[in-house]
Amino acid sequence: MADQTTPAERLLNLVIALLNTSSRMTKEQIRASVTGYDSETNDAFERMFERDKDALRDLGIPVMTVQANGRSDEVGYRIDPEAYTLGDIELSPAELAVLSLASGFWRDAALHRDANRALTKLRAVAEGSAQDDLAAGLMPRVQPAGQALPVLLDAILERRAVQFTYRAAYTGEVTEREVEPWRVQTHGAGWYLLGLDRGRGEPRSFRLNRILSAVKAFGPTEAYEIPADVGEERGGEPGPEREAVLAVLPERAGALRVRASATRDEDAGRFADRDVVRVPFRSTMELAYEIAGYGATVLVLEPPELRDVVVGRLRRAAELGEGGGRG
Repeated sequence: MADQTTPAERLLNLVIALLNTSSRMTKEQIRASVTGYDSETNDAFERMFERDKDALRDLGIPVMTVQANGRSDEVGYRIDPEAYTLGDIELSPAELAVLSLASGFWRDAALHRDANRALTKLRAVAEGSAQDDLAAGLMPRVQPAGQALPVLLDAILERRAVQFTYRAAYTGEVTEREVEPWRVQTHGAGWYLLGLDRGRGEPRSFRLNRILSAVKAFGPTEAYEIPADVGEERGGEPGPEREAVLAVLPERAGALRVRASATRDEDAGRFADRDVVRVPFRSTMELAYEIAGYGATVLVLEPPELRDVVVGRLRRAAELGEGGGRG
């Protein structure tokens, strides 16, 4: 049944069908044989198929329009296997390091395994051995999105409303929300949903880790239009810019160094074996997450609250390493 097939599954079914047809498939054949279209009404099928066809082309999948013997009333579709097949891959260590960074965004349970599997295969064909330290300090510090992400992406593709239980950031109030989802994006270390909050009648942003229940899509597809000028709203206003004073081992923590401002006279001579750098920041938690990843390479001198958070994270990591963590 169509309502039991997710948009991603339907797109995959369509790709398989168009790749394996001997000549072409008409719309009628696609509707009758591709799971996900078979129980849609005529108008719903037309909209869904046109949207899916455009989505595949946007992904670089060459969906071709084919006419039988030049007759325009027998238009069909197929995917040319030769145009679709990926050519030989040759990756340098630096290119593979960039892909390693990209895979870091998918560390949640839903996509982590697939991303690691793809990266392992790419490493097997890379030129020489990739140097892991090329990406040291640059790994994206994005928290897992959780099980809400695939449901929200499907809802955005289908333009269906969603409902979930949400805890507000500042008041802690727990309420039921109905939202027309527009976009899912990252900001700092978090994932955010942007959309129209139906209960409040205005655009809102929702941090995914504050969603307390399963996200459920409901109602008809094509229920709303996504504004063409969806802004870059984030989950809350950034805090005021401050400055962290860090003591860094020579030639290490390059990602922090490139963001550092000019050092001051009072920084000179504070450490014989380390460089003192000043790094601007707005979120204590985000910077602490990054610094903790460097371990003993970076020491926090100021401000005290940043140092306390980093020390706390390192202590928890040490406890887990000793088997003291609890599931």
